[in-house]
Amino acid sequence: MNIKRGIAALAVLAMSVTTLAACGSDTAQDEGAPDSLSFWYYEEEDAGQTQAWKKAAEMFKKETGVTINFERKSFTQIAQNGSQFLNSDEAPDLMESNRGNGSAGVLSTMGLLTDLGDYVDQYGWDEKVTGSNAETAKYDENGIMGGDTWYGMSSYAEFQRVYYNKNLFDKYGIEIPTTYDEFMDACQKFVDAGVTPIAADAQEYGVMWLWWQLVSKNADSTFMDNWHLYKGKVDWNSKTLTNATDTISEWLDKGFISKNATGMKAEDTTQAFIKGEYPIYQTGTWSQGRFAKQITGFEWTAAVMPESKFAVGCAGNLLVIPERSKHHDLSAKFIDYVLSDEVQNYLGNVGGIPVAADLDKITDEKSKDMIEEYDSYASKSKLSYYPDYAASSLTDAIPASFQELVNGTKDTSAVLKDIHSKYDSGVEEMGFSN
Repeated sequence: MNIKRGIAALAVLAMSVTTLAACGSDTAQDEGAPDSLSFWYYEEEDAGQTQAWKKAAEMFKKETGVTINFERKSFTQIAQNGSQFLNSDEAPDLMESNRGNGSAGVLSTMGLLTDLGDYVDQYGWDEKVTGSNAETAKYDENGIMGGDTWYGMSSYAEFQRVYYNKNLFDKYGIEIPTTYDEFMDACQKFVDAGVTPIAADAQEYGVMWLWWQLVSKNADSTFMDNWHLYKGKVDWNSKTLTNATDTISEWLDKGFISKNATGMKAEDTTQAFIKGEYPIYQTGTWSQGRFAKQITGFEWTAAVMPESKFAVGCAGNLLVIPERSKHHDLSAKFIDYVLSDEVQNYLGNVGGIPVAADLDKITDEKSKDMIEEYDSYASKSKLSYYPDYAASSLTDAIPASFQELVNGTKDTSAVLKDIHSKYDSGVEEMGFSN
């Protein structure tokens, strides 16, 4: 284990485990023949992956008689308390874990996640989860993704798409953009008509995701390898970074993004888009199932920001088995149900992106279009992950920097300098340098 990294991780994940434990099950499980398995997750209830996991649970119970107890936590609870509760008697049997070096990678180096290699061989998961979809599930001895050891299993994929309210575009006589210039022109036309075009929150991750999509629009593979895998120095003066940061500032100045984004969270912008208040919203495909169910007042369509070389995203959050789980074999059996043809095809028809489905069995056209777009990037290794994967501290640090840009308390050069400093210190805390 990387001792320096482990100490840094404990420092970052400092909230008391008792806070999270109070939310969990208070019933002890029989280690030999359990009635139930505990599963901690943080997805929205309408998300396609949540629906698929629950369908798998029904099938699992029918065969085994064992109930899956779904216990929904917040992303923050799991992200900030990870090492402490996984190293306690409160550890669940199964858990959804964020991917990346700073999340699953850290936990793997601390010996808190079960090596799934034997189960991968037993069930043949490596024949279903392949290529880009396997990269974030496997880590090396230093916790860097893309390694040889399976510490989690991806059951779905996700990426950032720009969602368009077609009714608002029609109302103002604006075409849905298919090029970047058309995207910029559409935003300006909405502003000229008195409409703020882009829904984005700065209190959480929305502005950060827009920035990383702009980075991904012009980045190359070398940049991504340097950022995520520390294969070389990140060029902080590159046009890839400076242009993306300057563009966010320009969008704020032009009114493409509202200055009140600083007080908004993801749920605020999601609700606003569902209500038809914004014509454009870039968000993760985890929202698509929700949009399909909840948007009734307008027609919508979606695609990756035009002319992007990379799509922001990757295989979805991991299903992991904590080392202190009392039921490794049964937990693995449940994961196998999640990866079954029936559940994967079901996922593809309820707004999710399956990693092992038969595309011919996907009957929902919007879902099929989304899956095909994801595959068009994944098959060419053109997924840029997320910017905070490089170090655990960046999940909070990068959004905080952009909140200052939105507030007007820092200009673009100061924001990029701040991200540079936090990136370097975060990577160093992980036991590496860049």
